[in-house]
Amino acid sequence: MTFTFRLDTTRTLWALGAPLAITSAVALGVAPALNPGVTAATKSVLAQTKLLDTESWIMGGSGLPIPPQSYIDALSARYINPSTPFFDGQPRFPVDATNGLFTPEGLYPNSGVKSLELDPSLAQGVTILHDTINQQIAQGNNLVVLGYSQSSTISTMVMRDLLALPADQQPTADQLSFVLLGAPNNPNGGLFERMDVLTDGSYPTIPSLGITFNGAIPDDAPWATAVYTLEYDGYADFPKYPINFLADLNAVLGIIYEHTIYPDLTAEQLATAIELPLSEDYTGNAQYFMIPSEILPLLMPLQSIPVFGQPLYDLLEPAMRVLVNLGYGSITDGWASGPADVATPFELFPTDLNWGEVLTALGNGAQDGWNAFIDDLSHLSLPSAADLLEGTGPAVENTLPSLVDIVNALSSIASTAYATLLPTADIINALLTTAPAYAASVFAQELAQGDLVNAIGLPVAGLVGLGTLAAGFEFLALNGAVRDITATIQDLFTA
Repeated sequence: MTFTFRLDTTRTLWALGAPLAITSAVALGVAPALNPGVTAATKSVLAQTKLLDTESWIMGGSGLPIPPQSYIDALSARYINPSTPFFDGQPRFPVDATNGLFTPEGLYPNSGVKSLELDPSLAQGVTILHDTINQQIAQGNNLVVLGYSQSSTISTMVMRDLLALPADQQPTADQLSFVLLGAPNNPNGGLFERMDVLTDGSYPTIPSLGITFNGAIPDDAPWATAVYTLEYDGYADFPKYPINFLADLNAVLGIIYEHTIYPDLTAEQLATAIELPLSEDYTGNAQYFMIPSEILPLLMPLQSIPVFGQPLYDLLEPAMRVLVNLGYGSITDGWASGPADVATPFELFPTDLNWGEVLTALGNGAQDGWNAFIDDLSHLSLPSAADLLEGTGPAVENTLPSLVDIVNALSSIASTAYATLLPTADIINALLTTAPAYAASVFAQELAQGDLVNAIGLPVAGLVGLGTLAAGFEFLALNGAVRDITATIQDLFTA
């Protein structure tokens, strides 16, 4: 059994693992078939190229402190040691043994009202990973470390700590490698670098939530590092121009529809990976891979509408994708151009677009969408009354609940309801205090540089991006509470 992330029809599953992620459920199931030759291997089948005493250490994400074996197998088979590369040039890391590594993976409020905030969770995770690396190297082992989302940030912080050591105390390039998935610290796209627009050397923080936007993956690390990103993953591929509200909202929904599925990608999806260009003077040892998305997260909720959902999605998707991609400075790609290794904070507007080409692309998209819509309608089959009734089965006999059951249900409902108050207050606090202070700092910084346009525009763009993220997370938090309350009421009256 392999590890997958199954989203229910309302797509309210909290996203696994990154800062500001929304984690509430992880399901075990059968992952899509890769191919007959791809199996999750804890022992390398390539003995001739395998290094002795090389072990992989795989961490979970927020809400998943102890990685289950199915999750470990799924990630190993896809990103560490696939028996056959999924695309030309895919890095492979043959290992002798595969291990899961406990890290706290707390992310208040999304991993629980009483759970760790992100910053202390990261600090503890860094200590655990650092100690593991030291212990394994002392035992003569080489390591391949895999971090997914929050744990990719842990890996990034450990890289920085190791680079700060004297050269003779650092692990060698042969002793240590990294694989990072859905990394919020992607230099050109990660949320933690996008929002790190201040140039005074400090990282922006949200004290009420315990979150720090702590910059980019180091660009000078000697250790082989493979970084995988799904297009529109809101944590790893955030818009470069957040004043584009549609792109921001698409990124928020991408946290749900894209960020959660790295363990679940098929061979066909992985085969589309594109290696992103690096700067000419790059001195590190990382490779960055973008996996194009087959969907547009912004419109995915339409597909939950019976009968007409898919036609509506197909009608809007081509033109809407162009509008979303403008948030990345492109017509065709949902990621920012430029070297993948260069730390790239958000900017105000794209300056190199041909707006005539943009209008042409929008017109073509509208035509393509209309053609797809008409085609969908021509093949549309409305469900019959029998189809609607099919599967309903005999009516469930409900019983009147006892007084104790009613009191317990009311207590559970009240607990769920008031549990949302503290996170809601902290999010509002961030919007009313931290966000304005952040905007004021950006304004002062740009004004001091004599750039009046950016002094006004960048704070607005930053507030649009942060506000969209905050609103999306709050909506999902409240939606989760409504679902829990509904389930409690249903259980109360179900025999």
